[in-house]
Amino acid sequence: MTDRTTLGDLQHAIMRVLWRRGEATAAEVHAALEPERGLAPTTIATMLRKMETKGVIEHRVEGRQFIYRPTVSEAEVRRSMVDELVDRVFAGDPTALVGHLLAEHRVEPEELDHVRQIIEDASDREEEAT
Repeated sequence: MTDRTTLGDLQHAIMRVLWRRGEATAAEVHAALEPERGLAPTTIATMLRKMETKGVIEHRVEGRQFIYRPTVSEAEVRRSMVDELVDRVFAGDPTALVGHLLAEHRVEPEELDHVRQIIEDASDREEEAT
């Protein structure tokens, strides 16, 4: 994986299938995505090849089938994509992202409690590091 792993919408959908299953053939990925996306099997196969070139998946051969598996975790991709979002949209300021989310989206009280706990845990880790 490069320092930044940004995935397009279809690539991310394919990765979600692979993360959930662990590995899958192009036909299995197509079957999982066809109801919501209606894409041709060749589109999925082409995207899998591009993703392999990008280094986010790899394949093994079983008989005549390629079986694909992710080489990056969901957490790695999430971290990379959020970092890019923070850099591009919020000028590198993660607090601006958090402020935007809290100001622009309805957050339930129990979700706010969870956010407070995350902040407290982060503060505790910072104090331990100093």
